[in-house]
Amino acid sequence: MQALVLDAHGTLDQLRVVTDKPVPTAGEGHVVIRVGASSFNYHDVFTVQGMPGIKVPFPVVIGLDLAGTITELGDGVSGWKIGDRVLVNPLKPGVGLMGEMVDGGMAEYARVDAKQLIALPDNVTFEQAAALPVAYGTAHRMLITHNTVKAGDKVLVLGASGGVGTATVLLAKMLGAEVIAAAGSDEKGEKLKAIGADHVVNYREVDFGKWVIERYGKPQRRNFDGGVDVIVNFTGGDTWLPSIKSLKRGGTLLVCGATAGHDPKEDLRYVWSFELNIKGSNSFYDDNLKALLALVAEGKLDPVIDSVVPLTGAADGLALIRDRAVLGKVIVTP
Repeated sequence: MQALVLDAHGTLDQLRVVTDKPVPTAGEGHVVIRVGASSFNYHDVFTVQGMPGIKVPFPVVIGLDLAGTITELGDGVSGWKIGDRVLVNPLKPGVGLMGEMVDGGMAEYARVDAKQLIALPDNVTFEQAAALPVAYGTAHRMLITHNTVKAGDKVLVLGASGGVGTATVLLAKMLGAEVIAAAGSDEKGEKLKAIGADHVVNYREVDFGKWVIERYGKPQRRNFDGGVDVIVNFTGGDTWLPSIKSLKRGGTLLVCGATAGHDPKEDLRYVWSFELNIKGSNSFYDDNLKALLALVAEGKLDPVIDSVVPLTGAADGLALIRDRAVLGKVIVTP
């Protein structure tokens, strides 16, 4: 079968499409899935480059997110049948992430623990489903499970054009928030407005902290005037301190990653004097994925897909993620 294989850490040149990888067999407690669609996340870039403390068993098929059809059942599997359409939770119990610790979704077939399976509604496409787990699951847990955004809140989303960013924009609007989307170009800004953002900020040309103050006023210590209610910051780095300074008294800074640096400059005076809440959110669970599938099936949510590419063009698709040249998800159809 065809598969996108990583042989060693390095640049995206380390990825190769092979045509002779054996089709996996199910085995005890597992199923084999004919992959209908898989999607990339920035995590895949980190997997290629290598991450401290993560020892990837090479060669490995990358790709965390996948959806498809069951083609084989292993011994001990119950509640599923051949032909069932499924979404896969990327976290394999006791092992780790698919596409990192075991072969993932960038292949024609994938071996999956039956505990990872979630039934796919008939009216949800493989492409829509494959867009959900990492990006939308993370955003759903961060905003909805943790109950951090309510109707009327002013919510600033940094890095709004990526997978988690567009998911956050959509979900925050669904919750009734006034959404400010920060992106790196005017073109992306217009596309973010088209999916529901109320305001956009080109952070390459405009200081988002100054924009907040000009629009909503300077945050006040003695009252609740000025600033925004919530900032979604999964970039870290030099965006961290301006984020803290942009929050109103009692505001919340949500963090689920640190793509621009995990050790930013800090000023604790703002945290205590403005009574700020810093809320971390990690990963996602079956409940998040089931809730998202229901929203898509009901027509309340449509994942933002930038492009759909064949497996032979998958490495180029991941390059778009690396270069932040997308709005939403890149989907691969093996």
